[in-house]
Amino acid sequence: MIMNDLLVPEAIRVLPSMSSKKRLFTTLSELAGAVYGFAPDRVCEALRDRESLGPTAVGQGVALPHARLSGPDRVRGAFLKLERPLDFGAADRQPVDLIFGLFAPEDAGVDHLKALASVSRTLRDADLCATLRANADAATIHAVLTQRSASHAA
Repeated sequence: MIMNDLLVPEAIRVLPSMSSKKRLFTTLSELAGAVYGFAPDRVCEALRDRESLGPTAVGQGVALPHARLSGPDRVRGAFLKLERPLDFGAADRQPVDLIFGLFAPEDAGVDHLKALASVSRTLRDADLCATLRANADAATIHAVLTQRSASHAA
C-alpha cells in the first residue's frame, strides 16, 4: 500500500506538545474529522478502545494508533509530529513524537493490515524518522513520507 493512498497533506500537523495520550487522541480525531469528515467523538472512542487492548507505540518514538470505523470508504491516515515527546507506554520506554493514525472501514480486513504493515515498515527506518524530526513543515513531511513509500513500492 502506497502512502499517497493513505495520507493527504492536510492530514499532517506539527504541534509543540501534547499534555496526555487522551488529548492526543482527541486532537487526532478532530484532525480526521476536519480532513475526512469522520465523527470526531466516534474516532476518539474507537482509538481509546483499541489502545485499551495494549499500547500502539511501536518503539523508537513512533506510535501507530488505529481504529476501525463505520463510515470510511477506504483506509485513511493522519500524522502528528510533536516537538516535545509524550509518554505513550512504549515497550522500549521511549516517549513518542511521531504518530501515524490509521482509520479503516469496519470491514476493511486485509486492507487495514496492509496499511498498518506499510506504515510500520516506513516508520521503522531510522534515517526517515530523523528527517521527519528535522522538519516542521507539513508539506515537507508529506513529501518525505510519500516519496519513501513510493520508492519502496516500485
